[in-house]
Amino acid sequence: MFAIIGIVVVFGAVVGGYLMEHGNIKVLLQPAELLIIAGAGSGTLLIANPLHILKGIAAGLPGVLKGSKFTKQWYLDSLKMMYELFSRARRDGLVALESDTDDPEKSAIFSKYPAFMSDLHLLHFVCDTMRLVASNAVEAFELDQMVELDMDVRHNDAAQSVMALSTVADALPGLGIVAAVLGVVITMGALGGPPEEIGHKVAAALVGTFLGILLCYGLVGPLSSNMTKVAEEEHAFLYVLRVAMASFIKGTAPIMAVEVARRAIPGHVRPPFQELETYCRARAEAPTEAAAPTEAEAPKEEAPAA
Repeated sequence: MFAIIGIVVVFGAVVGGYLMEHGNIKVLLQPAELLIIAGAGSGTLLIANPLHILKGIAAGLPGVLKGSKFTKQWYLDSLKMMYELFSRARRDGLVALESDTDDPEKSAIFSKYPAFMSDLHLLHFVCDTMRLVASNAVEAFELDQMVELDMDVRHNDAAQSVMALSTVADALPGLGIVAAVLGVVITMGALGGPPEEIGHKVAAALVGTFLGILLCYGLVGPLSSNMTKVAEEEHAFLYVLRVAMASFIKGTAPIMAVEVARRAIPGHVRPPFQELETYCRARAEAPTEAAAPTEAEAPKEEAPAA
C-alpha cells in the first residue's frame, strides 16, 4: 500500500510542479517516446533473463504493491501453528506428524491457517522439514544444514529477480537518451518549417530524456529496492521457522522452542513473550461432556415388593 502511495506522490509532485510553472501538460503526453523507452526496457529484460527470473519478477511485484505480509500477527499465527505441531508430536509421537505433512490440506492444524497455506513455498518448507523430523532419517545438525541450504537457494532466486529489475532501471536513462536522439533526428528533418513545429518536436525529444530518468529513479528503481527488502523479510521469517524447528529437534519443550524462535523475529514486529505464550496456549474450549453419575448420585433401585 505504501508503495502505491509513494508512486502517486512521485508523479503527483512532478506533474504538480510542472503545472505550477504554467507548463502545458499535453506536451508531456508523448506516446511514441513512452513506447520507445518502455518497449526497449521490456526487450532488454527479455534478452538478459530466462523465463524463471521473469516469473519471479511478476510474482514479486504484487507483493511490493500490497505491502509486506510479515506483520506481528503473521508471526503470532505462524508460531502458534508451530507450537501446535510440536505439541502434537510431543503428545502423540513424531509419527503422528506424517498425516499432517503428507496431506496438509486435510490437516487439522494447517487448515486453521489458510494464509500460511496459500504460500506454497512456506508450506513446503515446513512440511518437508517436519517430514524428515518424523522419519528420524537424519540427525539434528544435518537437518539444520539442509534447512539452511534451502533458505540460501530461495534467497538467491529472489536476489536474481531483484538484480534483473535493477538492471532495467539502470538502463532507462540511456534508453531515454535514445528516444531523445531519435526526436532530434526528426527535428533536423523539419528544419526550415514553422518555428512552432520545430519547437514541438524539440520538446517531444526532451520528454524522452525526462521519461527515462523519471521511470528509473521514480518508479522502477524504488520498486527493485522494495523487492530487495521483501526478500530480506521472507528470509528472516524462514530463519525464525528454522530456529523453532531446530530447537524442537534438540529436545526443547514446544513452548520454549517458539520462545527461542521469538528471539529471532525482527524487532519492529516481535511480540512480547507474554503475548506469544498466551496466544499459543489459547484453545477453543470444547463443550464439557456430561459427567457420568457417581455412585452416590446414581438412582437407587427400589426393593421389590414382598
